[in-house]
Amino acid sequence: MGGSGSRLSKELLAEYQANPFKERICRVFSTSPTRDSLSFEDFLDLLSVFSDTATPDIKSHYAFRIFDFDDDGTLDREDLSQLVNCLTGEGEDTRLSASEMKQLIDNILEESDIDRDGTINLSEFQHVISRSPDFASSFKIVL
Repeated sequence: MGGSGSRLSKELLAEYQANPFKERICRVFSTSPTRDSLSFEDFLDLLSVFSDTATPDIKSHYAFRIFDFDDDGTLDREDLSQLVNCLTGEGEDTRLSASEMKQLIDNILEESDIDRDGTINLSEFQHVISRSPDFASSFKIVL
């Protein structure tokens, strides 16, 4: 048992360490007062959400929470900027210019901000995600 469990742990940790959203994932799933560690129960919740059996609604709800960097219940320009930086990396060779970032965020809001209030709420996010057939199958941890 120790051998296969150890391999599973190493693979899972490697997958988690490579995830650009690892700090946000920990913060969203943690029930500790400082939100910087996961209990075993927190970890099981995380695995449940990232499993193949989780519904698209559950997955999109948690994706939204992970992308909501300031935890205010909406994705605003700052959240979207942080999201893009996590996805592209923050190195000089991968960072978007200010004008490229503005154009990208303008495009995201144009597509997603249904009520035109300058932010994306959970309902708007889920509407956009529902049009992405690969979202549910790609929002997972591969072991």
